[in-house]
Amino acid sequence: MWKIALVLLALVVVRITHWFYTWANPKGNGKLPPGSMGLPIIGETFQFLSQHGLYDVPPFITKRMARYGPLFRTNLFGQKVIVSTDPEVNYKILQENKTFPVSYPESFLQIMGRNGMLTSHENFHKYLRNLILHLVGPENLRAKLLHGVDQTTRRHLHSWASCGIYDVKEGAALMIFDYFCKKLISYDETQDVEKLREYFKDFMDGLLSFPLNIPGTAFHACLQGRKEATKVIEDIYQERKASKIYCDDFMDHLVAEVEKEDSFMDETNAINLVFLLLFAVYETTSQAITLLVKYIFDNPDVSAELTKEHEGILRSRKNGNKSEVTWEEYKSMTFSHMMKVILVETYFDFEVINETVRLANIVPGLFRKVSKDVQIKGYTIPAGWLVMVASSVVHFTPEKYEDPLAFNPWRWEGKELHAGSKSFMAFGGGTRLCAGADLAKLQMAVFLHYLVTTYSWSIIKGGDGVRKPGLIFPNGLHIQILEK
Repeated sequence: MWKIALVLLALVVVRITHWFYTWANPKGNGKLPPGSMGLPIIGETFQFLSQHGLYDVPPFITKRMARYGPLFRTNLFGQKVIVSTDPEVNYKILQENKTFPVSYPESFLQIMGRNGMLTSHENFHKYLRNLILHLVGPENLRAKLLHGVDQTTRRHLHSWASCGIYDVKEGAALMIFDYFCKKLISYDETQDVEKLREYFKDFMDGLLSFPLNIPGTAFHACLQGRKEATKVIEDIYQERKASKIYCDDFMDHLVAEVEKEDSFMDETNAINLVFLLLFAVYETTSQAITLLVKYIFDNPDVSAELTKEHEGILRSRKNGNKSEVTWEEYKSMTFSHMMKVILVETYFDFEVINETVRLANIVPGLFRKVSKDVQIKGYTIPAGWLVMVASSVVHFTPEKYEDPLAFNPWRWEGKELHAGSKSFMAFGGGTRLCAGADLAKLQMAVFLHYLVTTYSWSIIKGGDGVRKPGLIFPNGLHIQILEK
């Protein structure tokens, strides 16, 4: 009997050993980039999600670059991934949409949805982008959105000051969510019983977590938050569709699009699009504003220059200092120049914003999926694998940026930025540039204007210089803020 047990044990050991070996040594039709696949199932996910310094390239990246070079393999969230830190390779990946279509780890697609804005391709992507630009394009920013952004920003900053001490990330997220919910779906958190923002908080807390869907885990809470938030949006959509009441918001436009004959849009995609737009503005811009406050406070010369510039705008007004920020004032914030391809606003405010998002690296990586075997730098990247463009490495490269860890807005003066930039990917790259980048810049510029002209403030708690992928300042960033 014991001989049979030993044989069975030996078979189990052989099986497990073979499993470990095949996991660590994936097959391909050529030489794979060097690297480690980590432990079976888990891969190197926990190392990827580990905490690191605010101004650092994640150690997950730097350690593997030092050991394997600028192109290495790994396993994240249960999927085989090639990570690229090479600017030339990154550019190739982001430009070749057919070979490297947009994709994400399976767990992320499970959360975000497989069909929609994030994974759309070619004609459908162009259609969705034009649809979004109907909401946040330059003309609408000027004609409709600037007034609302100004009013919302002033109201929320006044509320911060009335509290005396405030968590910047929490306040910025509430400010942005409050405004954009009204523009998208005419939703008012103060009047509705179901708190949509609470569902989004649950969703965000588990977005970058280990994909274990068991009650009590962050991933499970994330999926539940997504489900509940989608239900609120769907209820609003169905009510709008049935009532035919015009609310002058983006939902009106979506209902009309769905009802068109031969439209790309259907109800499921319309509801998913609203969810993704709320996710985009809620999280990314609020993180950028939080970092902006931190960087300005840590750099008094930048604060002084901003204050000088914006107080100059106040002095130039003929009707005193009570006016809203006008489009002309927004466009006149110091420096601008015309490029050969596009007009790039490099005003001092925009230099501050560009420098903030360069250092922020809010998105840990840009993912694509390999549609066919590709030869790069002497290696084969197999079809079906994911590739991750590590933009943070490019943003911290001394060859591209002198003293790259320093917050230096003046480095952008006279610089040309364009859609094909190999050294600046804060708003994406290739044909997948963020459609809401102009709105984000507008929100940050208006926030800056009132922060430096109307309030005195200082950081009193948090901002301890640590972060995790998708999460800055785990302990919060609290400021003391008072009206001047």
